[in-house]
Amino acid sequence: MRNNIIHAGADELTYEIREIVEFGEKLRAMGVPIVWENIGDPVAKGHLVPEWIKDAVRETVADDKSFGYSPTKGVLEAREFISKMRNGTGAVPIASDDILFFNGLGDAISIIYTYLNRGARVIGPNPAYPTHSSAEAAHAGLHHLSYNLNPHRNWLPDLDDLRNKVKYNPSISGILIINPDNPTGMVYPKKVLEEIIAIANEYDLFLISDEIYANIVYGDAPMVSLYEVAGNVPTIVMRGLSKEIPWPGSRCGWIEVYNRERDPVFARYVKTLVDAKMLEVCSTTLPQRVLPKIFSDTRYHDHLRNQSLQYKHRADAAYAILRDMPGVLAPKPAGAFYYSVVFDDCILSNRQTLAIADKKIALFIEGAVAGLPLDKRFVYYLMASSGICVVPLSGFNSELAGFRFTLLEPDDAIFEHTVRTLMEKIKEYLHS
Repeated sequence: MRNNIIHAGADELTYEIREIVEFGEKLRAMGVPIVWENIGDPVAKGHLVPEWIKDAVRETVADDKSFGYSPTKGVLEAREFISKMRNGTGAVPIASDDILFFNGLGDAISIIYTYLNRGARVIGPNPAYPTHSSAEAAHAGLHHLSYNLNPHRNWLPDLDDLRNKVKYNPSISGILIINPDNPTGMVYPKKVLEEIIAIANEYDLFLISDEIYANIVYGDAPMVSLYEVAGNVPTIVMRGLSKEIPWPGSRCGWIEVYNRERDPVFARYVKTLVDAKMLEVCSTTLPQRVLPKIFSDTRYHDHLRNQSLQYKHRADAAYAILRDMPGVLAPKPAGAFYYSVVFDDCILSNRQTLAIADKKIALFIEGAVAGLPLDKRFVYYLMASSGICVVPLSGFNSELAGFRFTLLEPDDAIFEHTVRTLMEKIKEYLHS
């Protein structure tokens, strides 16, 4: 090329959750039946959308307005509905003009990081959700900055680590939390949120809270949204329809902006987000028009409660199998529908294997694992040996060696068999 057209952050754009599918498809073509535990799609796992929600969609589709453009910020009825839900609770107030719709939170994440000043960094949790970490790193043209979540403390954030990194890195302008967390399923206690807010106040930072799983919580502590405790800190809260309805194909997410007027720089940044969305014209109209009908239906609360109970049942069952297993740490999640397992330090090596009956597949795996991170090496052997596809924690930009699987399997017997197989394969691998 006449000029270098490659983006400075191109090498930071990774998404192991889907990238591992390519390897799984190769194994499936070689005759290995694959159990897909890599991606959080309830619909793909057989979860049914309630008929009354489908009726709301059918009714809305019948209205010709659902086929047209929406306003740039989103359908006013939807934004006013969200505003009313948030206000009157004693929390930070929000106006409908401070709500901006996107084509899913992936779209929102991309725009949020793309239009930050190049020198401004956002530090996020580690293990890191790759959509956030890749977009932030690509924006900066540098590796993602992160603070540690501690698996020995049920994945709670290391606040000393966060404070020190903020203190000694003046480029850090914002702090990201994912609540409930993906991939760990940790739910941030109110006290921890307040301590993060105190750090943001002290160093004049803004906050981002990705709360796509906010209505999937089943631990002992309640879910506390950041907008309930943000005080005067400029804050962006991210929500969406994809997980709880579930309707991932709707690609409907939104951000709620709090305390915009508290800081003129933050206010100008938010205007940039709106201007960037205006260049796209708008987000998809149909799900925005359906949203108030679904959220206002009295059956929705029962739907959410039943969902959370199902995931709690799965989390309890998996924890009962994995909790006392030598060589790994498996804290029980309290929200979302993922379970992360961490190998003990220095327990993995590049000499460990799993038995693979088919010699052709065994030879393929031996070549495929050369040079891989040790947890990804295990994941490849696991897939070839058992057909179970999980995601290595190294794929979440983490130095911890481990893997994430989902709690989405609707059949009790199949789910328990999958987790017990994981346990057996871990034992076999560590003793090989």
